This record gives sequence, structure tokens and C-alpha cells, in this order.
Amino acid sequence: MSDYNRSFEAQEAFKAKRKPKGPIKFNISLNEEQKVAKAKILNDVVTILRGKAGSGKSLLAANVALDLLFNRDIEKIIITRPTVVAGQDIGFLPGDVNEKLAPFTAPVYENMHRLYNKEKIEKCIADGEIEIVPVSFMRGRNFTNCLVVVDEAQNLTDNQTELLLTRICSGSKMIFCGDGAQIDLRDKKTSGFDVICKHMKEVPGFNVITLEKNHRHPIVDDILEVYKSFRG
Repeated sequence: MSDYNRSFEAQEAFKAKRKPKGPIKFNISLNEEQKVAKAKILNDVVTILRGKAGSGKSLLAANVALDLLFNRDIEKIIITRPTVVAGQDIGFLPGDVNEKLAPFTAPVYENMHRLYNKEKIEKCIADGEIEIVPVSFMRGRNFTNCLVVVDEAQNLTDNQTELLLTRICSGSKMIFCGDGAQIDLRDKKTSGFDVICKHMKEVPGFNVITLEKNHRHPIVDDILEVYKSFRG
């Protein structure tokens, strides 16, 4: 069977799946700030979702992704994030690609499990409707009818952000979750996150959203202020 026929059959099978009769019921409700942000995300192609630690970026991205998937507005969720640790790529870690990436994508998966039935999420993973892809494997890929969630985007280089942004095809969206204050790269100037935040917001279909509310213990806000004060 040709690749075209496989693609056609996959699209027809996807279309045949019935949409749910009502809104998807999640275990955790979004606050007003997140609801406003979600409406903007659904209206745009690329969203930069930025905010301090604990602002609910990954939770919101997971909510949007599952909502689109379960409503059959997309065929697949693709999760990716930078995978360089202390100057080493994931090649030094044991296991296959999924096992290597598991520690990196755990926050997104944990949020999905918090939001919805864990067995349903695991079935979506097994069926290939939720896919983990390392950033280093993205060249040559095309994203059609899917939502790409890029977590910890502040640790992407300028070349990596360009690589991801130019993969978008019809019917797809992309969400970058990041915080410029949490860059782990050895040379922080190599991060491409601030570049896309500053220079891409005028591009039609591109949006930059900042979340302010803290979803963790109130002490987190005070801790962040202390670090901010002596770091300048």
C-alpha cells in the first residue's frame, strides 16, 4: 500500500470517529485567566505561553491539547522539549526514545493524568494519538492536523525554534511553554525564546500570552521575588 493510500485511510478513519455529544469534562477547572488564554490559543496558530514557575503553563497546554483531540479537531498531540542536560544530549541515557524522553515529558503527562482518566490517556499513547518526539528528531517532519506542545521552550536555541516553527502544515497548532527566567543553557544568550517572544508577535496567527497567577503554594511567589532581587 502506498503512503498516500495509508494517509487517506487514516484520515477517513479519523473522520469516522464520532465527536462527543457535549463539552469534555476535565477533573480540574481552569481559572478565569486560563480560560481567556485558552480562547486566544484556539483562535491562533502559534502561541507562546510564558509565565513564572507555577503559573500553570503546562496544565493549560495539556487542557487545550486533550480538548482538541477528544473533540476530533486534531488527529494527534505531539509533545516535545529540549533534551540537553549538562551539555549532553539524550543519547547518553539508557533505553529507547520513549524511555530516554520519559523524565523530560513527565510534567506534561502528569498534567494530562490530573486532567482526565489515566487509562484513556494511556490508550491514546498506545494508539499513537499522543506522541513523544525529541526536538533533535524534528528535521524532515511535517505537522498536519495536530497540536504540538513544546515544553520548557526557554531552553531551545534560536535554530531549534526556527526548525519547529517551519514544520507547521494545515490544520495544526503549536504551543511553546516557557519562562525566560528559567533558562538552563550554559550560554543563556543562545536561547531562542526571547527572540520569538519579541519578534514574532506581529506575525498573523502568532500570539504571546503571559500567565501571572501562581498555582502552587503562596510561598513560591515570595521565593521567586527573593531570587529576582539578588539576580537583578
